[in-house]
Amino acid sequence: MTPEITRLHHVGHVVRDMSAALKLYRRLGFALPAPSYPAMVPQDGGTLEPFGAANTHADFPQDFVELVTVVDADGVGSRVPADARLVPLNAPPTVLPSLMERINATSANLSDCLDRYEGLHILMLSSSDIEATAARLTNSGVKHGGVNTVRRPVGPQVETVRYLEIDGVQSGVEAEGRIGVAADLDPGIQSSRAADHPNGAVGLVDATLCIADPELDAIRTRYEAYLDRTPKANGRGYVFELGAATLTLVPASRLAEALPGQQPPALPALVAYTVEVRDLVATKNLLQTNKVPLCRAASGEIFVPATAAIGTVIAFR
Repeated sequence: MTPEITRLHHVGHVVRDMSAALKLYRRLGFALPAPSYPAMVPQDGGTLEPFGAANTHADFPQDFVELVTVVDADGVGSRVPADARLVPLNAPPTVLPSLMERINATSANLSDCLDRYEGLHILMLSSSDIEATAARLTNSGVKHGGVNTVRRPVGPQVETVRYLEIDGVQSGVEAEGRIGVAADLDPGIQSSRAADHPNGAVGLVDATLCIADPELDAIRTRYEAYLDRTPKANGRGYVFELGAATLTLVPASRLAEALPGQQPPALPALVAYTVEVRDLVATKNLLQTNKVPLCRAASGEIFVPATAAIGTVIAFR
């Protein structure tokens, strides 16, 4: 029976300063729209004020990279980019309390992630049948919060997003971050969002999870349950094949072999993602023109080191 997990849906790069992150990503050759910030009018009146978690995407035809920040009252997260889009929270009174609870829980989880390190904290897998995935996970003893449904306007259309989050060290968060499954993106809607990135990026093709050596087998077994498949050993760890993409598990002792010069910010940690590009030479030339430091992976891919990319390795294939 073919597993219903089809590919990587998206990864999420969690940052403190959205303006700085946007500047970085555009320097790397990604085209990102203005970030969206949920907003409400205070109870005592006034103008819309942002709150919760804000985001934007580098969109590809079948997947995307999410850039996320947490809005705080006094810190760096209070600096809203000048071109940000404030999205008023409109919900019926009967729905608003549960919606606010969900937003606050997500923001709290992301704040906890930032307390660990700034970098990659979100991994969402794509499912052709989200209800079947939820049932399979439950039957396998994997705890999760059930399937959530969100509808949002995309131009003249309404996009339905269905997803679940896996419960681990706390509700909606595993030791390595926010791990979940989302229904396959609507091809028509996603293709309308996919940008022509100056760096030639066309898709998300790998996410890499670094694990303390003694925990490698246990976490591999956990992901076998999530993905309903077994990985291949590659000499430095394990690789799960997910359609045209992969999820790579690497022990901490071998990370520097795969990605020279790199160290995990914590363990376990999502340490890298890879995008496919149309022309690697052209991508390299653009990055060098923009004075982006580059390294070469053991696989031959070029990558931007975590120290130059707000805590995560960004590789190009």
